[in-house]
Amino acid sequence: MRTFVVTSLGLVTLVGLLAPPAQAGVHPPGKEVKQPVAEGYGGAVATVDLDASKAALSVLRRGGNAMDAAVAGAAALGVTEPYSAGLTGGGFLVYYDARKRKVTTIDGRETAPRAMTSTVFEGIPFDEAVTSGLSVGVPGSVAQWDMALRRYGTMSLREVLRPAIEIAEKGFVVDQTFHDQTLQNAARFADFTSTASLYLPGGRPPRVGSVFRNPDLARTYRELGIRGPSWLYGGALGREIVATVKKPPVRPGATRNVRPGLMEVSDLTAYRAIERPPAKITYKGLDVYGMAPPSSGGSTVGEALKILEALPKVGLHEYLEASRLAFADRNAYVGDPAHVDVPLDQLLSDGFAKERACLIGPRAMPHPAPPGSPDGSYSSCAPSAPAASVPEEKKEGPETTHLVAADRWGNVAAYNITIEQTGGSGIVVPGRGILLNNELTDFTLGPAPGDPNLPAPGKRPRSSMAPTIVLKDGKPLLAVGSPGGSTIITTVLQILVNRLDFGMTLPEAVAAPRASQRNTAVTQAEQAFIDRYGGELGALGHTFAVPTTPPVGEIGAATALEFRGNGLVQAVAEPPYRRGGGSALVVTPRR
Repeated sequence: MRTFVVTSLGLVTLVGLLAPPAQAGVHPPGKEVKQPVAEGYGGAVATVDLDASKAALSVLRRGGNAMDAAVAGAAALGVTEPYSAGLTGGGFLVYYDARKRKVTTIDGRETAPRAMTSTVFEGIPFDEAVTSGLSVGVPGSVAQWDMALRRYGTMSLREVLRPAIEIAEKGFVVDQTFHDQTLQNAARFADFTSTASLYLPGGRPPRVGSVFRNPDLARTYRELGIRGPSWLYGGALGREIVATVKKPPVRPGATRNVRPGLMEVSDLTAYRAIERPPAKITYKGLDVYGMAPPSSGGSTVGEALKILEALPKVGLHEYLEASRLAFADRNAYVGDPAHVDVPLDQLLSDGFAKERACLIGPRAMPHPAPPGSPDGSYSSCAPSAPAASVPEEKKEGPETTHLVAADRWGNVAAYNITIEQTGGSGIVVPGRGILLNNELTDFTLGPAPGDPNLPAPGKRPRSSMAPTIVLKDGKPLLAVGSPGGSTIITTVLQILVNRLDFGMTLPEAVAAPRASQRNTAVTQAEQAFIDRYGGELGALGHTFAVPTTPPVGEIGAATALEFRGNGLVQAVAEPPYRRGGGSALVVTPRR
């Protein structure tokens, strides 16, 4: 596998190997191994997990379409990646409908209960807010699955849940990532009786190589398939969730201060998934589609690309600076459009991009970059807003998961799903095998007067999820997305720049070492990036540090597709040296 070196910070050349850890290629005899790249025909999927990829692929092989496969894969990830996804979470889905030749999106973001106020989290330590009923948002995944299948799928919810039910009943083999994530959460999991009994059998995380089963989740999925979404949105399952939120099952003798939540059954009854127009830009003749607010993914990736398009050359320095400026505007202007006026069209306009691009010089900008003024009146190089008005980036959970799916008819899905922090709130609904989200900590916790992302009744917290589909001449070219909190945006942006500007193949673009500049004084970067580019970029004023929060030293866990003509699809996931690798599969492999 090749990696890349920037020469004169504007050109990219191929050199050497980006070597994985030595143990990455070692597998127990007879064990099926995840493959990060697959090429073939008839449909394709990529997820972080082999079992989930196989679940989605099985739906394609039974005649389902890309939307059916996306929902099946998401449900399976709720079994095998339960600390990142699940039916009590939410997400954003971008979908290309081949028959209509149209891209649409479905917003399944969680909402705040009606009793939520802008000051409810003030004075509460962040970690205490996370592990609480107070952090649990009204779940959106099931409503999103229902809308997606009814409008664009060919199978019922009951049918697409079958692969996930089978995995939950038969179990899956515990890998190092699942073990490590359980260990990282062990102290708080131990403080809830329901969570400890499921994820800490015998008081310890499941060992690597053991088989983990979740029969409670299998029963929950099965009953959901029979009863339908109303079982959650106002029915018996919803009442169980609300009871758990309002009175978490804290272990007797635990000293943790676990605050009860505000959710009511009426909040569940009122929840709706929303089909929204995508955020769209053109970039060098391509149409790039992403999520509109309340996600900031589409607007921030899109704005950064428009800034890059306005520059005379694109290198890593320009990538970092465009991202810095786009994040300054994201933090200042983006929130739930039902509650704040988001100037999306102006953020993605050519005029605003040119005005912002003129601020990028040969050296890194002073920190912080102030937001611009997306007001529709642009000069060649207008001054930014005063530095005193710059909002700080707020802490955002690093976990999420992303999948991509395509079918033989040309439909494409890019789907981000999440329960927020790794392990969500840490609270399992007793007898149901499902972790509750902590999505409400994605709000700006304040005090922050005027911040577009402050909590409010029924409001959807701002997200960084950035599922993205790129069309060339009206047909799919790429689909890509990643987990990683606010680094999702930079991961997707960097993969697109790697592929479209630096001439990398898609596997190379995904595997290349990453850096994430989010209008912060120090740019987070993987060690391989610092080793390759740190000296030259450092001479331009950039400062780098390796991420210290789990997964330590890594940024993102992307999945992607490229459509190569005549029905040939390339599915791509992470190589083994990043997050344990991902799983790419196709219906009929290329020979």
